Amino acid sequence: MTTTAPETALVVLEDGYVLRGRAYGARGATVGEIVFSTGMTGYQETLTDPSYHRQIVVMTAPHIGNTGVNDEDPESRQIWVAGYVVRDPARRASSWRSTRELEDELAEQGVVGICDVDTRALTKRLRDRGAMRAGIFSGDALPTLPGEHGEAELLEKVRSAPSMVGADLAREVTTASAYVVPPAGPFEGKAPIATVAAVDLGIKAMTPQRLAERGVEVHVLPSTSTIEDVLAVEPDGVFFSNGPGDPEASVHEVALLREVLDRKIPYFGICFGNQILGRALGLGTYKLTFGHRGINQPVKDLLTGKVEITSQNHGFAVDAPIGDPVTAPFDGGRYGRVVVSHVGLNDDVVEGLRCLDIPAFSVQYHPEAAAGPHDAAYLFDRFVDLISGKSTS
Repeated sequence: MTTTAPETALVVLEDGYVLRGRAYGARGATVGEIVFSTGMTGYQETLTDPSYHRQIVVMTAPHIGNTGVNDEDPESRQIWVAGYVVRDPARRASSWRSTRELEDELAEQGVVGICDVDTRALTKRLRDRGAMRAGIFSGDALPTLPGEHGEAELLEKVRSAPSMVGADLAREVTTASAYVVPPAGPFEGKAPIATVAAVDLGIKAMTPQRLAERGVEVHVLPSTSTIEDVLAVEPDGVFFSNGPGDPEASVHEVALLREVLDRKIPYFGICFGNQILGRALGLGTYKLTFGHRGINQPVKDLLTGKVEITSQNHGFAVDAPIGDPVTAPFDGGRYGRVVVSHVGLNDDVVEGLRCLDIPAFSVQYHPEAAAGPHDAAYLFDRFVDLISGKSTS
């Protein structure tokens, strides 16, 4: 019996750190911002989350792939991660829901990965030094020169990759055309209780589904939509989704949201939509050292005192004072007062905003959380109440 030697792969960070492992998924080269996700489950939702566009994801959970891949769990039309790093991939899927192996899916979609590396050491380095550019190289993309000379060749490729700061990426992941998600669940076949225009900045499929389950008809619109496009669906509320990139570069989206706020249409935003609200109000945003990614992030609702365990995926945050309401800085206080509504308990990062004088609120995390947890599902009810006039946000 003969055995095939494992194919070598390298992961190279822009600070010169190199780890050697085994090729996993597609062979070749990929570069992007390297980040880590702390979720113990839900890797298929992570892979298909458009917010991970142009990012190499390191899974801190050591064993990945045991539930395989199915056709029910994807959050979008494709895998979006730029690369994938795991420690111990499953040799075979063992879930009754699985229809194919994870590695086969990665290879079919051209996602270059690496396994059999010390993801704990890699995560600790990112926590110490912050998210940075990196590359994964295997197959024909491996260096022709041996040792340090070859690694220097790869390092040059990594350092020439674009930074996430200043990246305007929503239009690279948004839907090409508008579509409608009708009321679902107990409301299926019934007249909608409300109509929402959802601007797709990298939306996950479960988000309009969660609204549909509450009797809402959701019109998902491209990120390039104008205020005329939004008003054309006669919305009772407007929603801005999660998505990738730097909110400071999202000039069009901020301008669009201001048009919505000027008309006092009820607004709800999550993740990127939270950052866009912050910028529309005149608040700043900044890049976090290593971001928050995973399904175990504790957040406190300052309105109720409740602590939620949340699903998150973001590398930027809103810069706002925690405590008493402040006047939103844009245009001399045009949008009235705003207060930080939620705070991350690990590092006191702003996790939500609530406007007191216009019907608008947002959170930095993902209340749709297809893989769980579901502590924050009430936010969709809060949005429906805001639309119906039962809540002031």
